[in-house]
Amino acid sequence: MPITGAQIRAARAFLKWTAADLAKAAGVGVSTVQAIEKIDGAPRIESSLQWRSVARDEAITKIKRALTSAGITFLAANAQGVGIRGTLR
Repeated sequence: MPITGAQIRAARAFLKWTAADLAKAAGVGVSTVQAIEKIDGAPRIESSLQWRSVARDEAITKIKRALTSAGITFLAANAQGVGIRGTLR
């Protein structure tokens, strides 16, 4: 299931993480987190260069994994939209 920038922002807020906290947990750069969070829908590939799209997909996977490991569940779209559920650990 693809995740959205809005879900990432909400997950960070739930965990009380800064963009730097998430970047460190995911092993990506802070600017990468910020760029992905700018998009409320599914993060788009802004470049036609294949290596950039692969890097973006890898970064999103790392971010999702870090947030999931911290107790976040990403909820699929329904009539109310997408969402998250969190469990404090």
